[in-house]
Amino acid sequence: MIDAKLLPLQKAVLQPVAEYLTRRGVRADQISLVGFFAGLFAFVALCFGSFLAALLLILVNRALDGLDGAVARIQGPTDRGAYLDIAFDMVFYALIPLGFAIADPVENALPAAVLIVSFVGTGSSFLAFSAVAAKLGRQAPEFPTKGIYYAGGLAEGFETILVFVVMCLLPDSFPVIAYGFAALCGLTTVIRWRQGWVAFSGDDR
Repeated sequence: MIDAKLLPLQKAVLQPVAEYLTRRGVRADQISLVGFFAGLFAFVALCFGSFLAALLLILVNRALDGLDGAVARIQGPTDRGAYLDIAFDMVFYALIPLGFAIADPVENALPAAVLIVSFVGTGSSFLAFSAVAAKLGRQAPEFPTKGIYYAGGLAEGFETILVFVVMCLLPDSFPVIAYGFAALCGLTTVIRWRQGWVAFSGDDR
């Protein structure tokens, strides 16, 4: 919901770091891989109930997710980089609720499953819209630096990470948080379905 508004701040914070890493020969894809493994270790930490360690690794994952894009814009964006960015993110978002489910199957398995299904809704509606928009040569003016078309919604990247942070800080409240955010993701999915229905209907209405 506010991802586009955060882009200038993100650029101001990450640009000096990206320039430093570029001078040292670090590639954007390398940063993407390190970030993904940080997310993978966050999942492992959650499985063992190490919620603060998981929180730190989640924040590292998200910082590197922004940093790889900043480096790519300096070095020149690539199709592989855009692909890896989305592919890694989709797995990461699913791993976090799964980690909570493994940590406490009795309390967390069902809400985690519901949340993951809601992520399938937001992710698939996002990617389907992006694929058709790319075919039609459309671009998202709110996200001019992204490698693919970004369709907004109520539940975007910032809101998802904020929810993950709260879950790690209040792990006993995971079921309530998961159900609440799943509802928001469901509403986002429906909104994107409607956006696609209107945008690709073949008329201007």
